[in-house]
Amino acid sequence: MTGVDVLHGSLIVPVVVLDDASFAPDLADALTAGGIPTAEITLRTPAALDAIRAVAGRSGFAVGAGTVTTVAQVEAAVDAGATYLVSPGFDDAVIERAAELGIPFIPGVATATEIQRAIAAGLDRLKLFPAGAVGGPTALKAFAGPFPDVRFLPSGGVSAANAGEYLALGNVFAVSGSWMVPAAALTARDADTVRALSAEASAAVAAS
Repeated sequence: MTGVDVLHGSLIVPVVVLDDASFAPDLADALTAGGIPTAEITLRTPAALDAIRAVAGRSGFAVGAGTVTTVAQVEAAVDAGATYLVSPGFDDAVIERAAELGIPFIPGVATATEIQRAIAAGLDRLKLFPAGAVGGPTALKAFAGPFPDVRFLPSGGVSAANAGEYLALGNVFAVSGSWMVPAAALTARDADTVRALSAEASAAVAAS
């Protein structure tokens, strides 16, 4: 399963930092209602694995684990039911363990050298991170020449204002960001705001 397939066709991957796992089902409902059938729940909080577990296996919704940086986190995320993993960087041991477990893995890259290492590892769906800081769309256009078969998930500095510019590039399969899942809305358990922002993001992407 490729990075594209595992997202259920979504062009947007919300990056979710959740402190309350009990809000995860309502969050998943809000995202789906807004046209975004996936979420990358980052392993930055103690609630993350319980949040993944709370929505794992939900029909029509793909839950991924983000900020996966260790082999132990790979195993814990898979045990919790994550259907894909995302990392800010590239680590051979982490990638090897994900491959052994058969879980789709999207490692972070920022340079041509890292892209070549990913290709050598059999990966062609990669996260460009931090996208804005390493050149954004300009960098992606430059990478398209030497790496024509690689597709990217830009993350870091992606917003409602520039998501369309990224998605217009042929080597971008989705964009990653948190503008539709703002911290204030998550803390307030404000599913209506998440749903509205998700719908706006989906409409903007469809129109771009």
